[in-house]
Amino acid sequence: MSDCLFCKIARGELPAKLVHQDADTVAFVDVNPQAPTHLLVIPRKHIPTVNDLSAEDEALMGKLYRVAAALAKERGVDGSGWRAVVNTHGDAGQTVFHVHLHLLGGRRMAWPPG
Repeated sequence: MSDCLFCKIARGELPAKLVHQDADTVAFVDVNPQAPTHLLVIPRKHIPTVNDLSAEDEALMGKLYRVAAALAKERGVDGSGWRAVVNTHGDAGQTVFHVHLHLLGGRRMAWPPG
């Protein structure tokens, strides 16, 4: 979508502190971090919510998690622990309607989340 914030970041039309890019995914530092390590991993393909995933998106979603794991290792939180969060719709906290995975680490986290 042309007006989607994350699509614009993925296309390089809006600035972001990028930490990863490949043909399918982009990762960048969250502007409102909730942990010492807080990155967003997104597909370049615009998919509004997890509810909108199709069978053809299965490999892409798996890649988001592989990229997140590699970034967790790169950031040094792979051994202490990190959390992957994907919010779907407003009650879950989704504010940008482009599927994205939050990679959170670098601090002890509570369960259940708030």
